[in-house]
Amino acid sequence: QVQLVESGGGLVQAGGSLRLSCAASGLIFNRYAMGWFRQAPGKEREFVGAIWWSFLNTWYADSVKGRFTISRDNAKNMVYLEMNSLKPEDTAVYYCAASSQFSGTSANYNYWGQGTQVTVSS
Repeated sequence: QVQLVESGGGLVQAGGSLRLSCAASGLIFNRYAMGWFRQAPGKEREFVGAIWWSFLNTWYADSVKGRFTISRDNAKNMVYLEMNSLKPEDTAVYYCAASSQFSGTSANYNYWGQGTQVTVSS
């Protein structure tokens, strides 16, 4: 079955950086767009960014544009989220997800990881 496993979350001070990883298995990885979403306590899950299978297309939420970078390694079935200049409002559980569409809508994502906690202290 399809599995997406995130790692790399943790506690970081404001202004710091973290790199999240997501290992995918059980799917033809290079046929899927990979997205990152996050959910803060008491808030709805929100789109962070996505990368198409061809690497050439990436898409970011305005709130993270210029600070976060998504990349993928199709040979290793991995997707990454490099987060810089972190702010307390970036605190959330971060999820990776796979979709057959290049989409910012969570409903279009077929497979989800379990999430990893990112906490940014002020």
